[in-house]
Amino acid sequence: MERVTSLSRIIFILIQEGLSSRYLQLFKPALKIEQDKELERYFSQPCPSVTVAANSNIFINNAITLNGLLIENQSQNVFYANNYWFRSSKRVFDIVFALTVIVFILSWLMPVIALLISIESKGPVIFIQKRSSRNNQKFDCYKFRSMYLNDKSDIAQTAKGDPRITKFGAFLRKTNLDEMPQFFNVLMGNMSVVGPRPLMLSQTLEYAELIDTFMIRHLVKPGITGWAQVNGLRGQTTNVSEMLNRLEADVWYLKNWSFLLDIRIVVLTVYYTIVGDKHAF
Repeated sequence: MERVTSLSRIIFILIQEGLSSRYLQLFKPALKIEQDKELERYFSQPCPSVTVAANSNIFINNAITLNGLLIENQSQNVFYANNYWFRSSKRVFDIVFALTVIVFILSWLMPVIALLISIESKGPVIFIQKRSSRNNQKFDCYKFRSMYLNDKSDIAQTAKGDPRITKFGAFLRKTNLDEMPQFFNVLMGNMSVVGPRPLMLSQTLEYAELIDTFMIRHLVKPGITGWAQVNGLRGQTTNVSEMLNRLEADVWYLKNWSFLLDIRIVVLTVYYTIVGDKHAF
């Protein structure tokens, strides 16, 4: 199938074999000279911070991702890495959902939780931690503080029976209520309601070195909840195998994303918030 791309868009594909015979199949011959100019312009731009191994192609919404650029698998149209349907629909949903939660729930729940946190222990009500977002960009992630003040919060994962967790903090974590301030992160645009959970910077650095395809999860915004979380893959990761299981769930989400899947994950998260998540600690 011959493919025509709009000259108003970036139309380059990173193919693991390099620009070889496949390149000639990308465009109509009449456009080849103009496409060469587009490719040259693209090469002159800085490389994105997110990279994946050459053999680690995945699918997002029926589109194959090659180092951040998407090619629709069926119609074979070339378009931006920021799949417009994927990005725009999620952003609209994020804004509407986040505003609804902030106005109708957090407006009264936040003062109550803040009071209970302050009664039990000293320190700020909101815990702010640097975490990894889309394209591995750093951002301030907000949570209700569930621990006593300590100097290991940015380097040590939370373990079962962790003495740093307060009694009320344990309740917040079990019901997922500690994550509620992240709806402000969603509104600000550095998180999504649903997506791979953002990790501490130290974790991202550690697992990026141990797992070749780990940074695939950073091709999209991190989420307050995700497919891994509603399937019990949350909390402390004590070895690479556990992180691989979580990564597999994140990649499954990217491969099978749909608006209805996001709704399903949100409903399951609300359910675990009400009944309590047995995997939380």
